[in-house]
Amino acid sequence: MKSHETALRRTLARVSPGTELRTGLERILRGRTGALIVLGFDRSVESLCSGGFDIDTEFTPTKLRELAKMDGAIVCDKEATRILKAGVQLMPDASIRTQESGTRHRSAERTAKQTGVPVISVSQSMSVITIYVADYRYAIDGSQAIMARANQALQTLEHYSNRLEQVLGSLSALEIEAAVTARDVALTLQRMEMVRRISDEIGWYVLELGSDGRLISLQLEELTAGTGPGPGVVLRDYLPEATTPEVIAESLDRLARLSSTELIDLQRVAVAAGLTGPQGNLEVDLHPHGYRLLEGIKSMPRAVAKRLVAQFDGLQSLMAANLEDLMSVEGIGEQRARTVRESLSRMAETSLLERFM
Repeated sequence: MKSHETALRRTLARVSPGTELRTGLERILRGRTGALIVLGFDRSVESLCSGGFDIDTEFTPTKLRELAKMDGAIVCDKEATRILKAGVQLMPDASIRTQESGTRHRSAERTAKQTGVPVISVSQSMSVITIYVADYRYAIDGSQAIMARANQALQTLEHYSNRLEQVLGSLSALEIEAAVTARDVALTLQRMEMVRRISDEIGWYVLELGSDGRLISLQLEELTAGTGPGPGVVLRDYLPEATTPEVIAESLDRLARLSSTELIDLQRVAVAAGLTGPQGNLEVDLHPHGYRLLEGIKSMPRAVAKRLVAQFDGLQSLMAANLEDLMSVEGIGEQRARTVRESLSRMAETSLLERFM
C-alpha cells in the first residue's frame, strides 16, 4: 500500500499547476471534451489496449488537447514526456469492482486497479480531474479551493504545534520531578500524532498546488521545525530498555491506524503505544530512561546516549550523576561530561520555571 501511495504522490506532482500535463488537462477542461490518460506503458497496459494508433511523439499541452478530441484513451510514458498512443480502447477486466457510474471513469478505475499504472480521467460533464492509482481515487480541485483548505489547515497546525510545545514542556518538568504517568505520555503521543496528521494533509495540498504552493510549504516547514524528538524517541524512552526498533515501529503503526475518534481516547492511545496493559490504566507510574532529554543535547551521538542510559538506571540517576560518574562511561571525556551535566541542569531549571511561573 505504501508503494501505491508513493505513486499517487508522484502523479499529483506531475499534474500540479505549472507542469505541462496540468496545462494540457486544463485546456481539456475548458474545451469540455473529456479525456482518459494512462501514465505508463508496459505489458499489462498493452494487454488492455485495443485499436488506436501509435504516434510516439513529444508531449505538449496542445497535442494532448487535440488528441483528446478523439474517442479513446491517450497513453503516455510514466513521466508524461512523450505521447505513445492515442484513440485506444481500454478493455480492463469487467469483473473488477468499481464505484464509478460513467463509462470513462469506470474504465479508468478498473485499468488502474488491474495494472497499477496511474490513470487520469477528465469528466466532460462535471469538469473534474480524477486520478486513479491502484485502489486510490483522488479528485483534483482548483488552486483557489485547495489554497483555502491549506490556509485553514495551517491555522489548525499552528494551534496543534503550540499545544504540543506546552505538553512537551509539561512532560519534561514531570520527568524531572519523577511524577510521570501513562496519561502524560499518552497525551504527548496523541498531540504528536495530531501534528503529524495535519502536516501530512498540508503536504498533499503542497503537492497539488505545485509552483503555487511555495509559500504554504515554507509555512509548513516553519511550523514543524523545532518540535523536538519524534514519537519514536518518546516510546524508546518509556518502553522497556530491551524493546527492539521493530516493536517501536509496530507501536507507531498502531498509533497511525487509530481513527480520529479513537485518537481522542487517551486509553486507546496508551494501549496502542504499548504503555499499559489491555485495560489502559492511565494512572500507572512510568520512568523515562533519558533518551528524549539526551536528544536535546547538541552533538550527542546516539551511541553515546545509549551507553549513558545503560550505565545509569533511569533519568533520575543520570541527572544526579557527577562529572566523575559521567566520565566513567565509554566515549565521555571531561568536556562532554560537563556538556551533559550543564545541559541537563539547564533543562531542569527551564522546565521547572516554565511549569510554575
